[in-house]
Amino acid sequence: MTSIPFVRDFDFEYGRCDQLSPLIRRVVAQNPGPFTYTGTGVYIIGTDDVAVIDPGPVQDDHIAALDKALEGQRVTHVFVTHHHLDHSPLAHPLAKKHGAKVYGFGPQNIAPTGGEVRLEAGDDVGFQPDVQINDEQVFSGSNWSIRALHTPGHTSNHVCYALEEENTLFCGDHVMAWSTSVISPPDGSMGDYLRELARIRDNGYDRLWPTHGPAVETPSEFIQAYIDHRLQREEQILVRLRAGQENIRDMVSVMYADVDKRLHPAAAHSVLAHMIHLVETNRVICDGAADLQARYSLPVPA
Repeated sequence: MTSIPFVRDFDFEYGRCDQLSPLIRRVVAQNPGPFTYTGTGVYIIGTDDVAVIDPGPVQDDHIAALDKALEGQRVTHVFVTHHHLDHSPLAHPLAKKHGAKVYGFGPQNIAPTGGEVRLEAGDDVGFQPDVQINDEQVFSGSNWSIRALHTPGHTSNHVCYALEEENTLFCGDHVMAWSTSVISPPDGSMGDYLRELARIRDNGYDRLWPTHGPAVETPSEFIQAYIDHRLQREEQILVRLRAGQENIRDMVSVMYADVDKRLHPAAAHSVLAHMIHLVETNRVICDGAADLQARYSLPVPA
C-alpha cells in the first residue's frame, strides 16, 4: 500500500486562539477522540467582521474560549462543513449570539441508519442551515472572500471552503493530515470521494486546513497519496475476488489480518464503500443490492 505522509505533530493548547496567518485564527475544542484526533479546530476568518467555520460542540469551556477570541468583533457568517456532532452543534447558538446566519449544503441525501458499527463522531440529527449554499458560491466580508465547494464523499453534504485571498482551503473531514477520512455507505460515496479528491488536488491550493489536526502543507502530493491508497485498496479487493472470495467479511479477514479483529466491522464498511464503487464502474458484479451480505464476483470476459 502507498505510504501516506501523515503529519501528527500539532502545536496547540485548548482554549488558546492561535494566529495562523494574516486572516486565519484557530481555537481547538477539548473534545479529543478516535474520530476527532485532538479535537475540533474552529477557524475564524478576517480581522473586522469575521466568519467562523465549524464552531464545534456545545461545551462551556469551548464557548468561553470562542467568546474571548471574538470579543469586539462581529460574526457575519457561520459556515458548517457537514452535520456531525463534532462540527455543527454550536453553529446556531453562535450565530444567534452575533445576529448572523448559518451556511451549509443542506440535509444528507440518506438519513443515517446506525448500522452495526459507529464509524463517526455521530450525526447532528435535525440540523439545518439557515442558508443552503450552492457549489462555487462566493461569500465576502470586509477583507475576505470564501468560495464554497460541495465535496461529497465523507458525507453527501460535505462542503470545503476556499479563502481566496490566501489560496488556502478549509477542508473539514475531506482531507486530514493525521488520518484517512471515513467513507461509510449509504451516505458516504467512494466514487464521489475520489472525484472530489482529484478536484481539490487540481485546484492547486497552497495549504489545507482540516477541522482536526495540523495543516497539510503540500496539498497536491498529499492528496495524490490519498488517491493512490484508495486505488490500491480496490486492487486488493480485485485480487481477493480472483482468488475466489465472494463475501466482504471473508475478504476483510485476509486484507486486515494484521489489524485488531475488533476493528474488522469498521474495515468491512470501508471495503463495502470500495465495492459499491467497483460495481458502479462495472468492474465487479453482485447478486442483488451491494451490501455486506451480497456475493460478489468479477464479470465474465466478453
